[in-house]
Amino acid sequence: MSKSDVESLLTMKDALESVRQSYMAYNQNKVTQPPIMSIDVPHHNGEVDIKASYSYQDEVICVKAAVGFWDNPKRYQLPTGLAFITLYDARNGLPLCIMDGTHITRYRTGAAGGISAQVLARPDSRIVGVIGAGEQARMQVMALKEVLPIELIKVWSRSEEQRGHYKQEMEGLLGVTVLTCDTPEEAVNSADMVVTTTPSKEPIVRDEWIQPGTHIIAIGADMEGKQEIEARIFARAKVAVDHLAECMKRGETQNPIRSNLIQKSNIHAELGEILLGRKAGRVRHDEITLFDSTGMSIQDSTMACMIYKKATEMGIGSQFPFI
Repeated sequence: MSKSDVESLLTMKDALESVRQSYMAYNQNKVTQPPIMSIDVPHHNGEVDIKASYSYQDEVICVKAAVGFWDNPKRYQLPTGLAFITLYDARNGLPLCIMDGTHITRYRTGAAGGISAQVLARPDSRIVGVIGAGEQARMQVMALKEVLPIELIKVWSRSEEQRGHYKQEMEGLLGVTVLTCDTPEEAVNSADMVVTTTPSKEPIVRDEWIQPGTHIIAIGADMEGKQEIEARIFARAKVAVDHLAECMKRGETQNPIRSNLIQKSNIHAELGEILLGRKAGRVRHDEITLFDSTGMSIQDSTMACMIYKKATEMGIGSQFPFI
C-alpha cells in the first residue's frame, strides 16, 4: 500500500481511537513489545528506529522502520521523516502487507498527544504554545483541535521562514489564529498547553516559564542525549509516559532521572493506566501535568491493522504473492 493508499483510509478521529485502544491493550498485557532498536547516522544527520510488536488481539506481528534525516528536504527533496511497516500473520509468520508508514507515524504520534490532553489537560484549554514548526508541530495541534476548544496557537522555531509557513498552513487548515514568536519564552508564556517537537539536545523550555495548570506534551526526545525541556520541570509535575522503560532510557524523562531530580517511583503512570481508570488523570485545576512519549510499536500495529482491514474490504492497494 502506497502513501496515497494509506492517506485515503486514515483520519485524525480514526487515529485518536486507534491510539486509545493501543494504550489500553498494552496495559492489559495483550501485547509483546521488545525494546526499540536505534541506529544513529551522524555523518548524514539522521537516525533509524526499528519498532516491533505482537498484538494478541489482532494476531498480527508489526515491524516498522522509521527514519529521520534532517537534511532530506534541502539535499534530496524528500521528507525529513519516512517510515515503512510490514504486517505478519502471527499464526504462521506469513507477510500480510507492506505499507507506507510515514502517514501512520505522523497521525499516531499526533494522536498520542491528543489522547494525553483528554485526561491531563484542563478541559477549558484554548491556547497552545508550540516549540518547533515541522510535521509534528502540525500533527499535535491537529489532534488537540479534535479534543479541546483551541483558539490560539503560538509557535516558535529557529527558522523564521518555517514559522511563516506554519502560520499560513495551520490558519487555513484549522481556522484558528496562529501567532509567530521570536523567542520560545514568548510561545510558552500564557499557554494552557505546551508542545515540544524538535530534535534538540539542549533544553529550550525553561522551568520558570511554566505556570500552574499547564499541560506539557514532550514529543521530540526519542533517543538518548535528546532534551527539549529543563529537567527541573519534572520535579513539580504529574508525569505520565507512554512506555515507562523506553521513556526513562530515551525520552524526555531520561534527563531528570540521570540528574537524580526524580526517581522511577515519581512517575505517576503510563497513559494506558489512566485510560483504564487504574490511575488518576488531572485532579486539580492548578497542577502541572506532563506527558512524555517515545512512541510504541503497538500504536503502529493497531492503526496499520485497521487500515489493512479497510483496504482489503474496499479493494485498495496492490495484490501480489510473497511466496
